[in-house]
Amino acid sequence: MKDYYKILGLQKGANKDEVKKAFRQLAAKYHPDKSTGDEAKYKEITEAYAVLGDEKKKKEYDTYGHAYQNAQGGGFGGGMNWADFARAQQGGGGQHFEFDLNDIFENFGDVFGGGFGGGRSRQARGRDISIDIELTFEESIFGVKRHVLLTKNNVCTVCDGTGGKPGTEMKKCETCNGQGKVREVRNSIMGSFQTVRECQVCHGRGEVPKETCGTCAGQGIKREEEEINIEVPAGIQNGEMIRMTGRGEAITGGQPGDLYIKIHVKSHPTIKRDGANLTSDLHVKLSDALLGATYKVDTLDGQVDIKIPAGVTHGEVLRIRNKGVPQGGGRGNFMVKVKIDMPQKLSRKAKKMLEELRGEGI
Repeated sequence: MKDYYKILGLQKGANKDEVKKAFRQLAAKYHPDKSTGDEAKYKEITEAYAVLGDEKKKKEYDTYGHAYQNAQGGGFGGGMNWADFARAQQGGGGQHFEFDLNDIFENFGDVFGGGFGGGRSRQARGRDISIDIELTFEESIFGVKRHVLLTKNNVCTVCDGTGGKPGTEMKKCETCNGQGKVREVRNSIMGSFQTVRECQVCHGRGEVPKETCGTCAGQGIKREEEEINIEVPAGIQNGEMIRMTGRGEAITGGQPGDLYIKIHVKSHPTIKRDGANLTSDLHVKLSDALLGATYKVDTLDGQVDIKIPAGVTHGEVLRIRNKGVPQGGGRGNFMVKVKIDMPQKLSRKAKKMLEELRGEGI
């Protein structure tokens, strides 16, 4: 018997919020697309959450334990009614149950966002792909086009995913007799169970080509290299994700998954980002701080002159307009923080001049 509480790292009787928190943490860790991913573990924790995250199922699981798991087919829920199962237990197992595995996985996908396959052909979906891209600081601010080469399952370009030789006719699938589904009956001590699955030969279409495509061997998909053009928008930040719908793995009889691009931005030696603004430090001589001067500042657009007002204070921030991060048709500002460099040694002449200034109360 599976201990769903143990799988989620919880004590028996944990409340709904505790169950949800534990599931989210584990799902983030073991998702197959993560570097720490574990597909078997991920399915196990989602199975546990499917039960413990539902108040009714959780109550039944806490009450019936192993019997509940048998009835629910491993905790995925679906077409079988619990009351029918209880009556079958009491009545000697004379009941006959039928449940559609397509409905089970379809409902499960609604809760967890899909990606399990096994549902109706309109629900079937290929695997998502996740990649990482590193950008320079300048590329993240102004945007850039990148090209990546991925080896993945794509829709066959010869048969356009039908699996048939171009121009061939379609015929009724003999495996499912054109229904798109096949039924399997299994007997147990609780009675006979009839499951309904999508036909694996025609993938739910109910028909197959008379002649198969020679390029993809009738699968409708082919593993090959594909160049993906990625447009990274201006102003993207470190850690952000770009989603390209339908550019993931293709699947026979279903929709392709998505491509996720995680952005990693290199740091700049002198410039930092603060929301829509860019910032840097400017070291100024004491005499220039007192009397005022003009300095050149390195921005991402090149060097720009900035006027240092007389009497500027250490830490004061000066602004250069429209040299920041592009957004909404405009740009943020470039903020310059003044750093006054104090002299380490003074000449006799300089000391004398400072003494005279001090005498004047400056």
